Formats: sequence, structure tokens, C-alpha cells
Amino acid sequence: MKITVADRVALIRDKYNGDPDANLAHDEARLIQGEPLAYVIGWIPFFGLTIRLDSHPLIPRPETEWWTEQLVLHLKERFGDTPFKLLDLCAGSGAIGLTILKAFPNATVWMSEIRPEHVVQIQRNLAANQLNTERATILTSDIFLNFPKDAQFDVIAANPPYIPEKRVLDDSVMSYEPHDALFAGGDGMKFIKEILKEAPKHLTPGGELWMECDTSNIGKAKKFADSQKFETVIRLDQYERPRFIVASKTVS
Repeated sequence: MKITVADRVALIRDKYNGDPDANLAHDEARLIQGEPLAYVIGWIPFFGLTIRLDSHPLIPRPETEWWTEQLVLHLKERFGDTPFKLLDLCAGSGAIGLTILKAFPNATVWMSEIRPEHVVQIQRNLAANQLNTERATILTSDIFLNFPKDAQFDVIAANPPYIPEKRVLDDSVMSYEPHDALFAGGDGMKFIKEILKEAPKHLTPGGELWMECDTSNIGKAKKFADSQKFETVIRLDQYERPRFIVASKTVS
């Protein structure tokens, strides 16, 4: 794979603190093999945070950062300084949950991830960004499996695996990023459906689920969410593509 001037600039700036004499030979060898630049650098910026990627979780994408910003704006409007409780489900590196923890001093944030090494990564990212650990709960769980039965949240934010399994992705993604964070059955709906079935039990009345989807299955996601008694809207990303749903729990 070709190394660009921008790659070298990013390495020197973000991995070697601007040292122009840094030896990039090993880093360039990794890039030539196709390893993503974010893994080679070791971290990625996300909404003003430093998100380390040592455990090789899914690399947060610009689309996810964009809708997280929309979520922050919405939460400020809805809650202001009022305390609320949010769950970052399928948290990966913890980027979404940590963003909320930083932006809202009165928020309580849970972050759940199935892979123990990523749970450790979230804990390290929490410490690296000097965020309040007393307002954070991090647990290892397959969707809601290990949650207390009475655990409820005002908001659930989720970026689950959602790519149809037969889709071919770039070599750098297929060879280096975790497949279990990407693929979700033939139509990409496996985890989306699981979350939509279980989420109502863990949302307060009027609670909301913000969930990223694939453009190919987001219509199916909305239809299934509606069947689970949600009021659902499809929202676009910064490129004007349908990217995530906001599903509000109906109040009986």
C-alpha cells in the first residue's frame, strides 16, 4: 500500500509529538502491509478526546463522531443540567460513552462491550482522558445478557455490528479490524433485531435508542423498531446518507 505525505505528517505529529527526526521505518512497514493508520499511531481523536486503540477495537468513523455530536446537542436540549443515565452499547473503544461523560457533568454513563480486552481498553481510555470514574460503569456483556434485570436508561446509544456478511470491504478493514464488530448475518440485522427486542425493557418511559445502521438495512431497522412499539425516525449523516435511527419508547 502506498504511503502518503499526509500519513508521514500524521505519524510525526500524533505518534512522535512532532519530532522531525523520528524513525518511521517500522511504522511505514506496517502501513505498506495495509494496517490502518489509526492502529499504527495508536490512537484517534474523537470529539476532543484521545481514544487509544491498543486492543484493536473497531476504529471510530467520522460518521459515528458526527451523529454523536448530534446526540450531544439533543441531550443538552432535552436534559440541560438535569441528571440522566445513558448506556453506550457495543461500546468498542468507549468513544461514544466517554464523549457523553465529558460533555455532561451530571450524567451517569454505562459502557458495555462483549470482548474483555476492549473493556480494559475502555477503562484505560477513561483514565487517559481524566474522566470521572464515579459516574462510569463498564461491564462485559453480550448485548444485555449480563445486565441487572432492573437496569434502565434514559438513552441508549449503540453502534452494533450491522454489515451483511457477504459484503467485501477494503483489505485494511478485512485484515485488521475485528470482524465481530462489523458483520451481522446475511442481511446485517442480527444484532439490530436483538437490541430492538430487548431495549424496551431497559429504557425509561419516553426513553430513546440512537442506533447506527447500514444504509442497506436501515429501512428494515425502522420497520422492525416500529413493530416493537417504538416511534422511529431515520436520520442522515453528514454526507446526506441514511445512517442511524432514533427510536423513542412509547409511553403507555
